[in-house]
Amino acid sequence: MYVVGIDIGGQTTKLGVVDARGTVLSQTVIRTDTYTEVAPYIAELSAALNKVIADAGVEGQVRGIGVGAPNGNYYTGTIEGAVNLSWGGNHTIEFAKLLSEAMNGLPVALTNDANAAAVGEMTYGAARGMKNFIMITLGTGVGSGIVINGDVVYGHDGFAGELGHVAAVRNNGRTCNCGKTGCLETYASATGVARTAREWLELSDEPSILRSVDNISSKDVYEAAKDGDELALRIFDFTGKMLGRSFADFIAFSSPEAIVLFGGLARAKEFLLKPIEEAMNANVLPLWRGKVKIVFSQLKESDAAILGASALAWEL
Repeated sequence: MYVVGIDIGGQTTKLGVVDARGTVLSQTVIRTDTYTEVAPYIAELSAALNKVIADAGVEGQVRGIGVGAPNGNYYTGTIEGAVNLSWGGNHTIEFAKLLSEAMNGLPVALTNDANAAAVGEMTYGAARGMKNFIMITLGTGVGSGIVINGDVVYGHDGFAGELGHVAAVRNNGRTCNCGKTGCLETYASATGVARTAREWLELSDEPSILRSVDNISSKDVYEAAKDGDELALRIFDFTGKMLGRSFADFIAFSSPEAIVLFGGLARAKEFLLKPIEEAMNANVLPLWRGKVKIVFSQLKESDAAILGASALAWEL
């Protein structure tokens, strides 16, 4: 049997057919952001699904479809108030039901993208064999999936684990898209790193490669750090410490064996690991000091999102 994984991002949607060993047999990408209504998006998605299933030569052998989406609710199969999806808006979309109907009744399981990544890591990646860990996705935002005793924690309403919106700075923190201030996401996401760079450049006259860059991105900061740029190196040190202090708080809640880092920003691990570990162990209860591992995702980045979402479908 085979499963299909779909990862819905703000700009693109990745989808692919996966076998029991975690090999992606065929995959494709469609645009998410060209639609303002969900119906035409579902129509294009179902056509793309039928094509990848045919390309893999597994028609009639697909067990189910797993979907990772922003604000995806595992309990209800809905996407709720996903403002970063052009067709998401401030309402509830019965996504799993609509997709299942478009795919002739194939069962669909849906959760948020970070929970999907956690399931993928537990099924195919760095968390294989682990029963207690926290998945942190460092991308445009900071997402998280919490696994306790081998189960993803969904909470009472299906939205548990929004650790990117825990306050990293209590007073005079940065404004977050969610409406709060000081959220971890505003400091430790790819967007947060770029924001730190812009703020620090403005506040000092320190020479830096970054001064010649327009529209600084986290990738620019990473490249500058690789070239030994002092300011860029300090930005990663600051970011790592922000993460480490927050991780110390998260550990107190679920006592994980490891914290697994995934996403674009996690590629800067050579600059993030040391400050994360130092700040985490300096701020954690002595009971857990030196016990919790920081590990980086082992899933190939191009496949990871599809694998994470597909892992949900084995449960169907």
